[in-house]
Amino acid sequence: MRSLSRLASIAVAAAATFVPALAAQAPGRPAAYADLVSLFEGWRRFEQPPFVEGAPDYRPATNARRLTELGEWQRRLATIDTAGWPIPQRVDWHLVRAEMAGMQYHLTVLQPFARDPAYYASIRTEESDTPAEEGPTIHGAIRLWRYPVWPRTVLDTVAPLSPAQSRALAGELRGIPPLLAQARANLAGSNARDLWVGGIRAFDEQVETLDELAKRVPVRDRELVQAITAARAATVSFKGWLEAEAPGKTGPSGIGKAQYTWFLKHVLLVPLTWDDEVQVTRRELARAHMSLRLEEQRNRVLPPLEPANTPEAYRALQDSSLRRYFGWLRSTDLVTVEPWMERALRERMHPFAPEGRRNFFFQTNHRDPLPLWTHLWHWWDNARIREQPHPSPIRRTPLLYNVWMSRAEGTATVMEEYMMHAGLYDQSPRSREIVWIMLMNRAARGLGNLYAHSNELTMQQAGDIHVNWTPRGWMRRDPLLGFEQHLYLRQPGYGPAYVTGGRLVDEIIAERARQLGPQFSMRRFYDEFTRAGMIPVSLIYWELTGDDRMVRELEDGVTLRPFR
Repeated sequence: MRSLSRLASIAVAAAATFVPALAAQAPGRPAAYADLVSLFEGWRRFEQPPFVEGAPDYRPATNARRLTELGEWQRRLATIDTAGWPIPQRVDWHLVRAEMAGMQYHLTVLQPFARDPAYYASIRTEESDTPAEEGPTIHGAIRLWRYPVWPRTVLDTVAPLSPAQSRALAGELRGIPPLLAQARANLAGSNARDLWVGGIRAFDEQVETLDELAKRVPVRDRELVQAITAARAATVSFKGWLEAEAPGKTGPSGIGKAQYTWFLKHVLLVPLTWDDEVQVTRRELARAHMSLRLEEQRNRVLPPLEPANTPEAYRALQDSSLRRYFGWLRSTDLVTVEPWMERALRERMHPFAPEGRRNFFFQTNHRDPLPLWTHLWHWWDNARIREQPHPSPIRRTPLLYNVWMSRAEGTATVMEEYMMHAGLYDQSPRSREIVWIMLMNRAARGLGNLYAHSNELTMQQAGDIHVNWTPRGWMRRDPLLGFEQHLYLRQPGYGPAYVTGGRLVDEIIAERARQLGPQFSMRRFYDEFTRAGMIPVSLIYWELTGDDRMVRELEDGVTLRPFR
């Protein structure tokens, strides 16, 4: 435990001075917005750690030095006086502050490099439907989907690598053996049992990925083949080490209520506490169950929605649903339909799954894909980043440390219910049942995760809530359950964000409608909302309404304490 204790002792002093109070920004010289942009650009360069032998350096001495240097960046930000700036520029100041708080939290509390073996599973096979990968993501992650040998979407085809691409991928893969050698030392003091158990599964998947990659690479490409072979050997060895060490791990994996709340308020900029999130998710779980029972009562004489049980029927269902969705959107004038929107969804069509292999989401989209298509507002958000870059350089690329969480997941989830209320299922009443079941699933998932982070439940017990409170047997103890519970244990705030973020969006609509009166429309709201960019809902509220109430509610009396 020496490495963790050493970093923790530095963090105790750092936590008291590094983060400026929200309502007491340090006075300084009058600043121009350009000063903030310049600071932001330098900060982003600093945030990248040094690399050793092709692997990011997370050794204790390096982390301690970077924590001290981070304090200087935070002090420089605090001296920028934003008095007199327009609200959007002041919002950008808070975004930079949140990213810096995210790194502080990363180094002092979450410490995935010292607690979480899955952090070192560095290969990504799929593009995330969020602006950046969900949860703690290692610097220099290998994103296979950027290479033609591993297609990005279902509309792309496998293609051979060019010589330059082959060299680039080989170079990335050569960083895996030194990274995993470093990981053994960095993780030596970890006792987080559930994180270790989940980490084994993550490295099982990395072995499978490397095996599949080897099949797609010609034998004559010796440099790449050698890199794959070495990466696989290192991964297998590391997985074996985790399996040998895991039985001796007995400690908790959650970060506790106080530190969970600190992360919500200082990094995610969510004006809630751990207790608030418990109340919201419990209320939403009950509301969704009640609503489902009323829907079932109303639909009792209708036939059930039968799943598509052949690939042909499934493809026809997907295609007809998408055409119906876009026809409905255009006819209602609910949102501004951009020319790239339909392709953004067609690129992400889920494959057919036989009956015995359908996880929760396959259960829904084999009956009616529309509820899940409405959730995949995600892909419109991602496409908009490329198609309509934000004018602010601070908002133009995804925010670090999942600062976008409440906006991305909250919006995607609440769109399921908004579209239902707007009439999307008027011709298919049974589909409304799916919407309520999806909300139940996410509320149960988030509630279990909250108790896992307070260390009142284990990851398995949190999964019990997830399974038992999702009706019709659609949520099972399968790989999806394991993946989700593990991910949300690794990343505080994520599990409940689907539900709590959506409820914060409700507040923007309510206040904006009150302000505009007869001039309010949902299309106008969505245009304003998306123009604000992929930023926390609390800041969108401020920017759209002129009311900084949610920002003021981010104040709390919680002190950041290093994980022990």
